[in-house]
Amino acid sequence: MFGFGMFHEPLRPFSRTYRCFSVSMLPGQERQDVDNGGKIILPPSALEYLTRLNVVYPMLFKLTHGRLERQTHCGVLEFVADEGRCYLPYWMMRNLMIDEGDVLTVESATLPVASYSKFEPQSPDFLDITNPKAMLENALRSFACLTSGDVIAIRYNNKLYELRVLETRPGPAVSIIECDMDVEFAPPVGYQEPERPQQTKKAEQDDVEEMLFETTDFVAFRGGGNRLDGKSSGSPTSSGVFVPHKRGVPDFEFKMGRIQFLRNVRFNNNSAEADRNNKTFKPFEGSGTTLRSKDST
Repeated sequence: MFGFGMFHEPLRPFSRTYRCFSVSMLPGQERQDVDNGGKIILPPSALEYLTRLNVVYPMLFKLTHGRLERQTHCGVLEFVADEGRCYLPYWMMRNLMIDEGDVLTVESATLPVASYSKFEPQSPDFLDITNPKAMLENALRSFACLTSGDVIAIRYNNKLYELRVLETRPGPAVSIIECDMDVEFAPPVGYQEPERPQQTKKAEQDDVEEMLFETTDFVAFRGGGNRLDGKSSGSPTSSGVFVPHKRGVPDFEFKMGRIQFLRNVRFNNNSAEADRNNKTFKPFEGSGTTLRSKDST
């Protein structure tokens, strides 16, 4: 009576145990790309079993070391491992605290999409990177998810940098596939703020006095003052007062490559040229004009 597909098939979890090994034990050529990412290699039988399950894509897995109850999360890169084995990046084995050949439980997992993460570099050498966010964005393309508390390893410019995942949102484990995630960095382990030399008051006073010069010209309110009761005011008077230096007026007509010599030229008072130069202006000296002609009278 009922058609097929009327009821959704319940999700069946994937759970298998494997002997785990590092990527360096993988037969064939060296796989450096696996060791620098956050994905593992499973046997072909795992792919065959996963295709028969109603799993959610992308495939994410939870790795559990039962003896120490250590957990982390990862994605899968390939299904080419030997039967009964799985191969992990070395930094992932360190987080799980497992040795070569230990038993590891691999289970399918569904994680929320990441919105925020915070990392703590494990060495001050991380500060030598010019653009750490761009470097991290490029490196996380080889990762499928992040777990709070893990120490991930990233290779950049032939150097390995380790970063601890301090916090992830919206959960302790998140998926970073096709997401818009805000990233923050905590101060690296062992980093100390450089101590700034504290300038004493005397040094500050010396710096101020270097910008001042003493003058005997009139300066307002430089006297010591008097008290109404006749007692001493306690403010000593000084003949000179320190005032700030005044910058001179620049020569706006200055031209590169031109040398100008300025001299005080003194003319003879008897010469006509000196008379013209020394002639002073006298108001109402002109003859003037009138609008009414003299003949009209």
